[in-house]
Amino acid sequence: MYEVLDDTAAQTILTIESGDSIRRVAQHLHTPYETVRQAVNRLEDAGYVSYDDGLTVVDERVHDAALELVAASAGVSPPSIEETYVIPQFGDWPFAFTRIDAVYVWTQGGYQVGREPDDYPLFLAVREQDVDAWETFFEWFDLPTGFERQPRDELDGPLQIVLEPGPSLGIEHVEGYPVIPRAETIEYMRENYAQFQSALAMLDRMYEDLDLSVTYRETERAQP
Repeated sequence: MYEVLDDTAAQTILTIESGDSIRRVAQHLHTPYETVRQAVNRLEDAGYVSYDDGLTVVDERVHDAALELVAASAGVSPPSIEETYVIPQFGDWPFAFTRIDAVYVWTQGGYQVGREPDDYPLFLAVREQDVDAWETFFEWFDLPTGFERQPRDELDGPLQIVLEPGPSLGIEHVEGYPVIPRAETIEYMRENYAQFQSALAMLDRMYEDLDLSVTYRETERAQP
């Protein structure tokens, strides 16, 4: 089994939801379509994946082996920021990027604030019932979790996962990323207006159906 499961193949297995297309998997992995297609061909030849009206993983044991491989790889070489954005999609429970990350996703990477490569929290909205499962999942990848951002000097590495539990979860998708709805993101931005005034203006330009009545000049930028 393991000779077929290189990193791309393993990540492909973990990302597949029954009925998926190769294009959808590639989009969620943020990996070129052709790279994922070749991985699917290898997996199909090995009998691990079927492709009949969409992709299906044929055996749960294959999924478990893929998770073990990807987690072991993360233990040897800690994931990058870009890779950490993909890792939650390997879990079995719904989530959506929220807070700073919702702004980051809805602006399609155009607005980043309050984070540096050596101190980088990711903010995930999850269901209350799934919190324990998510904490256990991220332990596999040596990624610390909490309900608030932890000081950098209390962590062993630059990355952390901040969970925001709720009784329910609204999810939209932007460029392959699950994210809280745009209206919720805008509400969060308005609650933190000084920090996100320029991002609100950016959204207003990006989405024609918005009329946020936000004006912003570079000289008005709030200091971090």
